[in-house]
Amino acid sequence: MAKYDEIFTESIEHPEKFWADAAEGIDWYQKWDTVVDDSNPPFYRWFTGGLMNTCYNAVDRHVEAGRGDQTAFIHDSPVTDSITKVTYKELQEKVALLAGALQSIGVTKGDTVIIYMPMILEAAYAMLACARLGAVHSVVFGGFAANELAIRINHAEPKVIMTASGAIEGTKILAYKPIVDEAIDIADHKIEKCVVYQRPFVTSDMQEGRDIDWNDFVNGAQPADCVPVAATDPLYILYTSGTTGMPKGVIRDNGGHAVALHWSMKAIYDIDTGDVWWSASDVGWVVGHSYIVYGPLLKGATSVFYEGKPIGTPDAGAFWRLISEHGVKSLFTAPTAFRAIKKEDPDGIFISKYDISCFECLYLAGERLDPDTYYWASNLLKVPVIDHWWQTETGWAIVANCRGVEELPVKAGSPSKSVPGYNVMVLDDEGNEVGANTEGNIVVKLPLPPGTLPTLWKNDKRYIDSYMSTFPGYYETSDGGYIDEDGYVYVMGRMDDVINIAGHRLSTGAMEEVIATHPDIAECAVFGTEDQLKGQLPVGLFVLKSGVDRDVEEIQTELVKLVREKIGAIACFRESRPVIRLPKTRSGKILRGTMRSIAAGKDYRIPSTIDDPTIIDEITETLNNMGYPPK
Repeated sequence: MAKYDEIFTESIEHPEKFWADAAEGIDWYQKWDTVVDDSNPPFYRWFTGGLMNTCYNAVDRHVEAGRGDQTAFIHDSPVTDSITKVTYKELQEKVALLAGALQSIGVTKGDTVIIYMPMILEAAYAMLACARLGAVHSVVFGGFAANELAIRINHAEPKVIMTASGAIEGTKILAYKPIVDEAIDIADHKIEKCVVYQRPFVTSDMQEGRDIDWNDFVNGAQPADCVPVAATDPLYILYTSGTTGMPKGVIRDNGGHAVALHWSMKAIYDIDTGDVWWSASDVGWVVGHSYIVYGPLLKGATSVFYEGKPIGTPDAGAFWRLISEHGVKSLFTAPTAFRAIKKEDPDGIFISKYDISCFECLYLAGERLDPDTYYWASNLLKVPVIDHWWQTETGWAIVANCRGVEELPVKAGSPSKSVPGYNVMVLDDEGNEVGANTEGNIVVKLPLPPGTLPTLWKNDKRYIDSYMSTFPGYYETSDGGYIDEDGYVYVMGRMDDVINIAGHRLSTGAMEEVIATHPDIAECAVFGTEDQLKGQLPVGLFVLKSGVDRDVEEIQTELVKLVREKIGAIACFRESRPVIRLPKTRSGKILRGTMRSIAAGKDYRIPSTIDDPTIIDEITETLNNMGYPPK
């Protein structure tokens, strides 16, 4: 039996032994009584009775092991033209002082703290300081509108907000404090203190009695020790969008989270202690929590903290410059970043300017990796390009090519096989398991492994309704796809991205994959529109690569031919239009649901996560010109 098969089988058939062994990788004040408490399904709890501290495991133990001089974080900020390196010893000192300062204003174990900050190291210090005290942090993506921040203030009921005066988005300065002030004003829950880190390019006004300057706050503090917490105590709340307009507060516990992330750094990403790792995301997203801050530090790696973009800061060679300069072993980012680079530099000219011989692997996640982007990145980088799939709720990968266990052959379009701990299956709408290569609902048989959400903050009912009720005994991912005869999982998109054309269920994701192979297309989105005859029909919007100057009608004709050749006439793909850009969230997900609602003439709510709300007007105009919504 191959190594992956052996480990995966053990994780499913003997999860208690498997995760008890993995838990030896972190330090405990007191070992657990029970590896997995299954007394109240679907509320499974990991390592009950265990006592530990996440900050101690991420920071202090490395210093105590004699590696205090190793770099913990490299902050690389092309927008401020600065690079800062912080050792584990320096990190310990900064976090202990900040924790002591929070302690001095009454923050204790179990209190909540909202962190609303850009990609600066102070955001990580704030997260770790909360973890050190056993306080529960909730990072809200910097730049969210005041109303969205107020919703989270009301729900999390924080004692303190920690923020910065602002950020630089591309070339624009975005002031944070006015947003925070407005959110505090309109929130029903009242904040006691607001700690503000002043950045040199924008200064915040301070409200006397409530606001505290970050540097003054820390300078007068006494360092705080790590507070032992139960493995089942919450480490953080991370809000993910909900269909009702009220975001869902995903909870991450301390023990299972530390065990799973520490295990995953080697098993999935092949990162060892001392390696330089870069996750090009933001601390406001789950990737930033798991793989900019906690995962790399739990493993004792060096984590790159990037305040910039894949293009425009200053050019499409930004990623190659950073890999070369800091000796990055592996990069984790979203496919949309590589599509942006491909659009600006389709021939990959910039990469030749840098020595990236240190680079071993590219990991992509956050959205489906289309084969065209996969092949472009593979040919350019000449290293493995590994797709993997997970969700905010799970906190780490559900399906991945676990290179640290056994590197599996890559199949373009698939994130590979189920990660040990996740028993992934495909069910039909009646809850029956389907055969190989048959599309259906992707689910995970319970219990979920450690590190995944045990419930939602203050809402057990919504946890059951959202994830556990459709298929009892399984976690509903809400994604559709299939598993092939070799056990490779293919994620074709959200189940509402499957359209029904004259009784035939077809994936818009499959159509997107075909369109993305066209040499002139940088990226595209396909979504279903209502049709009186067929029920639904697909419509495509596409972005052309830089420098393409061809007749658009020719390209549209070629796209129709491509889809007909690859999927068949049954797809009924006839309509497409070019757009300057597609509407996306800040983490790179294309807002297909919003476009579907515009085309149908239905009410919709522009998600707070959208990267540029003005794009909605452009998309609406394009769809109107195509005759949508139908009169």
